Amino acid sequence: MYGQQTPSEAGASVNPFASQHDLSRPTTSHGASLHPAQNPFSTPAASIHSGQSVGRTSTLSDVDIRPRRRFKSSRLVGEFEKPWLADAKKTANWDSITFYSAIFAALCIGAYFCYSAYAAVPKNEYCLILDDQFKTLDSSIWSHEIQVDGYGTGSFDWTTNDPANSYVDDEGLHIVPTLTLESTDITDAQLLDGYTLNLTRDGTCTSSNDQQVYGNVVNDPCIKVSNITSDQIINPVRSARLTTAGKKTIRYGRVEISAKMPAGDWLWPAIWMMPQDSVYGDWPRSGEIDLAESRGNDAEHYILGNNQIGSALHWGASYSTDMIDKTKGNFAAKRTKYSDGFHTYGLEWSEKYLFIWLDGRLRQVIFLDFTKIQSFWKFGGFSSIVVNGTSPDNPWVQSENANAPFDQEFYLILNVAVGAGNGYFPDSYGNKPWADKSDNAMKQFWAANTTWLPTWGAGPARGMTVKYVKMWQEGKC
Repeated sequence: MYGQQTPSEAGASVNPFASQHDLSRPTTSHGASLHPAQNPFSTPAASIHSGQSVGRTSTLSDVDIRPRRRFKSSRLVGEFEKPWLADAKKTANWDSITFYSAIFAALCIGAYFCYSAYAAVPKNEYCLILDDQFKTLDSSIWSHEIQVDGYGTGSFDWTTNDPANSYVDDEGLHIVPTLTLESTDITDAQLLDGYTLNLTRDGTCTSSNDQQVYGNVVNDPCIKVSNITSDQIINPVRSARLTTAGKKTIRYGRVEISAKMPAGDWLWPAIWMMPQDSVYGDWPRSGEIDLAESRGNDAEHYILGNNQIGSALHWGASYSTDMIDKTKGNFAAKRTKYSDGFHTYGLEWSEKYLFIWLDGRLRQVIFLDFTKIQSFWKFGGFSSIVVNGTSPDNPWVQSENANAPFDQEFYLILNVAVGAGNGYFPDSYGNKPWADKSDNAMKQFWAANTTWLPTWGAGPARGMTVKYVKMWQEGKC
């Protein structure tokens, strides 16, 4: 049998990795060494050059540990002057004062300009003289003009009072062009040759003159004869032209109209005004006000198409000196077409100014301050113009008003024309099927009907729809 173990020996565990020196150390019952622990920060014994034997283990009692001197901060205690901080605070204060003062000044300046602009808007009194919501086509307000001469523009339509060309429904007033072959007894052969259309004989022509003279062009407004030899044809399209002439006119005031423009190649809708009496002479001496004009051609294929609205004033000392270029404007929509929905077109006109707006008074297509132009004679520079070797006469010399010829009574016109020979549809755009200067432009237009007729909208979409018309006369009722 083995010898009997002491309790300490029985409960002690032997470290298999301990050295012989470690095993010879006295331990507790839990295996802990009875020698003091070594200071892990002391210099290893092997590196100490002394008389000690190499095998001796250094202990805390063998190391000379001196007390360190207590750290004393050099930070100043108490209140001391810090001028650099004071200067920085003053600088920061002045920066804030300058910044907020600038903001306040900017707000004051902005408020002044806003108030000045608001105060500058005339607060004229107006009397409502027309508010037509088109529940019916009221003959006490509207008249049809019936002619075949194109009214000086060279348009190809025959204006009628046919209910197919102008009628009222829940949407409002519709002015719709139709083919002559569809709405009359005229045949295709008669349209081109051997037919006489005489509006005087049937009593429908509304022109008071046997002939209309537009510059050097003489037209009969009431008679049309088709002749294959001369390439003259009967107007291939019929449309409508309604006016308030002799019934509702204004001299200074306001006009507001809600309308949707037509869709279709070579359609020409217009909302405009003409003088009740040509006090200063034939067009354009007595003036013309165009609130809104457009072209029905699709804007995706035609650069001057139905995403644009034009406004203008026509005036001049003679037919060839129309100064429209000085008083015209254009507004192009970026994401819509004026044939897609209703828009509001307006005019505000006084003795001192005239402006035309689109969808609100802030969107002004043209603005003209009469007080700054002195007179239209000077504004047009007519004194330096020579026409056919002579200088034109001043047609407005009889008036003391700087805004003459726009100082007379004007009436309203709504119409949809088709084609033109006056340059409204430029020859160089959109594969135009006729030439303005051609003697048979109308025949050229009709010969290409397979290209333009399919682009016309169905039913009323090919026409202009007017939801309402309002007119105010300046002054008290």
